[in-house]
Amino acid sequence: MSFTIHGLGVSGGIAIGVAQLMSHATLEVAHLTIGPRMADKEVLRFEAAILAVQAELEQLKLEASKGNAPAELRAFVDLHGMILADPELSEVPKQIIRERRCNAEWAVVQQMERLVAQFDAIDDAYLRERKADVVQVVERVVKVLMGHPGRSALRARKGGKETTDQIIVAHDLSPADTIGFKEQRFASFITDVGGATTHTAILARSMAIPSIVGLHRARDLIRDGELLIIDGTRGVVIVNPDERVLEEYRLRKSELELERSKLKRLKTTKATTLDGVDVLMYANIELPEDVEAARTAGADGIGLFRTEFLFLNRGDMPTEDEQFEAYRKVVKGMEGKPVTIRTFDLGADKALDAMDRVKTNPALGLRAIRLQLAEPKMFRTQLRAILRASKYGKVKILIPMLAHAHEIDATLAAVQAAKQSLREQKIGFDEGIEVGGMIEIPAAALAIGM
Repeated sequence: MSFTIHGLGVSGGIAIGVAQLMSHATLEVAHLTIGPRMADKEVLRFEAAILAVQAELEQLKLEASKGNAPAELRAFVDLHGMILADPELSEVPKQIIRERRCNAEWAVVQQMERLVAQFDAIDDAYLRERKADVVQVVERVVKVLMGHPGRSALRARKGGKETTDQIIVAHDLSPADTIGFKEQRFASFITDVGGATTHTAILARSMAIPSIVGLHRARDLIRDGELLIIDGTRGVVIVNPDERVLEEYRLRKSELELERSKLKRLKTTKATTLDGVDVLMYANIELPEDVEAARTAGADGIGLFRTEFLFLNRGDMPTEDEQFEAYRKVVKGMEGKPVTIRTFDLGADKALDAMDRVKTNPALGLRAIRLQLAEPKMFRTQLRAILRASKYGKVKILIPMLAHAHEIDATLAAVQAAKQSLREQKIGFDEGIEVGGMIEIPAAALAIGM
């Protein structure tokens, strides 16, 4: 029987393939009462599960760094590691175990529900959807506690050699789950839950595959091996389509692929409006290795180099020479095209291992330019490295999250101090380097007027 399910299309395009159901652990755990003497043993069992999941995430990061996984994927796995290490998740369940004399599975799920309720109360849609990350991390812990560690698995389909594209059907997907897809042939994934800014959606767009989220009961309604049509643009899933509908979508899919091949041939053509105005296309990058993809796509320059990723996942601070080499690699790689380097936007969800105080600050606390001015030595080291790299091409400095005029004054003074120190050492740099700020805080937008 053919039927249609509607959801939220988060990555456009059309995919045609057979359903592959992904199994997932339920978080509906039993509540068991334990004796006073068993509480310490239950806490040890919980601590062992936390350590096991930490090891899993470290292995996933290693796999992601070796393969061709999107840069976003590595960042999401890092975020799950930070959530796991947060005392709200790693310590509070221990208190629940001791106070309520309960099993570890029930304690961690109870704490998860409390955290999810806090996220549900947040007005901002993007931050509210981060509750999915908490759920995914807890699910991994529960799997270990229940004796089923590891990532969610795809159910094996009966039959011979795979000749048809696969479409992943899941209740939800964590960033870790998608790493396992690298070695498999799949055309799309659809999920019961999620929104436009969930990690599933972001990964789908970065991997350029049609995907739909928020389908509610797709995993219950779709059977393993059924033929599916995924219209990521319209947010429609057609299950067991008849031959007429199938032929129509095959034609539309061919037309889209033809258009994409035409666009690839146009990537070196200058972008110009109908009235003759040239439009420059810049790429955003996170690591020096991303330059190759930007050049391949025909970018006119780097519009944003997010330097904070050079600081993450390490126990010490990157030296001036380390940063200089990374910036120089990007600048030289763009072969004279402009490169805008943003000073580190650390804090909030981008915690720095070498600075414990950054981890505990909220999104509007000590971060970005406020952190830079509070840590002048670290800021000066980065400014000197950027200035040194400016000798090798057209570099601009971008300051994140400026809010007040005094921050601008202090930033410009720091830049001048870094320049002077280089002059004294007779180290070359671009004396005319441009310095700009990101207007991303309401206070800054209101201050500049119209």
